[in-house]
Amino acid sequence: MPAAHGPRRARIAFSDSAAKQLDAITSEAELHALDRALVVISVDPDAGEPLPGDSTGPHLRQYTDDMEHVRLLYWVTALRTVVVVAYIEV
Repeated sequence: MPAAHGPRRARIAFSDSAAKQLDAITSEAELHALDRALVVISVDPDAGEPLPGDSTGPHLRQYTDDMEHVRLLYWVTALRTVVVVAYIEV
């Protein structure tokens, strides 16, 4: 009998600016906080709040974790890939 699998997680990709921010992180605590936030949006890409904008570009979302002091700006592709535009420490 095959094992039951949970829902598929979204793939996470980083924009160039988000990748630069990621490279600059040296604290293990900051990496842990970012990892927790990335897990949340990989499990539920709609967890963040939509940001106001026009309909010409991707619909940006913002996920904020006040406990870990993390804010992520991202958008979700049609294939449910989460593209992190910026990682911003609150």
